[in-house]
Amino acid sequence: MKATSSKKKQGKGTQEKPDNSAKTVSPPIWKEYVKAGAVALVLALFIRTYVAQAFKIPSESMLQTLQVGDHLLVNKMAYRFTEPARGDIIVFKYPLDKSRDFVKRLIGLPRETVAMKGNNVFINGKKLNEPYAIYESSPFHLDAGYSFGPIKVPEGYYFMMGDNRNNSQDSRVWGPLDGNLIHGNAFILHWSWSGDGYGVRMNRIGKLLY
Repeated sequence: MKATSSKKKQGKGTQEKPDNSAKTVSPPIWKEYVKAGAVALVLALFIRTYVAQAFKIPSESMLQTLQVGDHLLVNKMAYRFTEPARGDIIVFKYPLDKSRDFVKRLIGLPRETVAMKGNNVFINGKKLNEPYAIYESSPFHLDAGYSFGPIKVPEGYYFMMGDNRNNSQDSRVWGPLDGNLIHGNAFILHWSWSGDGYGVRMNRIGKLLY
């Protein structure tokens, strides 16, 4: 009986203290923002380098397909699984100045022979159907007597031309393009702005380029 009484007294006089050892201290909120920003930056760099990248059209060399002020997205994954195809609109590093990017249409494939007579392009001696090509008057106007080639495209290279044939610096000037300089395949316009004061070209946004 005495032992039981002693335990009761001891229980009354003792109060349990909360155990704070298991509590975690939350990091400052700014650290969470920094972490989220770092993850977003790494993800953006990864996407820009390996998946897709935006480019702006600064010149008239691809009229009428691409207008000055068009902003397009380039699929950088496209040619990891397939080979570039004739007619593809491709963004690449300019061979004579690799700090600049050009956009042209792929006309000639490796091992093909490309020639031009007047306003007609010939691949391996056969006339190429080009509904996208235009021949507007310009300081570099090509008359009916103009001829180019024939030139054989080396293995691993591509013959590139602008759709605006009389106003395009392309493979007729700097030769076939090394495939290692290709960024990817332009596939959609995500924005378009007219510099002539007309503002946003809503009818061009979302236009597919294939």
